[in-house]
Amino acid sequence: MTPHDDDDMTQVDRLLKAARDGEPDLPSGLMARVLADADAIQSQPARPPMPARPLWARLSEALGGWQGMGGLVAATCAGVWIGFSPPASVPDAGALILGYEAGVEESSTAELTSFGWDLDEG
Repeated sequence: MTPHDDDDMTQVDRLLKAARDGEPDLPSGLMARVLADADAIQSQPARPPMPARPLWARLSEALGGWQGMGGLVAATCAGVWIGFSPPASVPDAGALILGYEAGVEESSTAELTSFGWDLDEG
């Protein structure tokens, strides 16, 4: 800190002290009007509390309204569907947990002959 900065700080400190110690310059009657307004507001009764909203309404609002709830329902349905009927590339979670080995079913000839693929080979 240079000496010049120190002089500026002491001058600022003196100005702040003068502002704290002095009375504010207010127009006549302003403080009386402010205090009268404060007394009028304090004498008014408080508003009654808002009635409690049902849990379902609060939960729906927290999840984004009907749009958010609709998205959650769609995701839940997709998850249940994939859980009951998983694609072939997804391993069976129950078999993995219980230690069963999933047997791969070999394709039958009915699948090959139904489209005439057996005739292509000659």
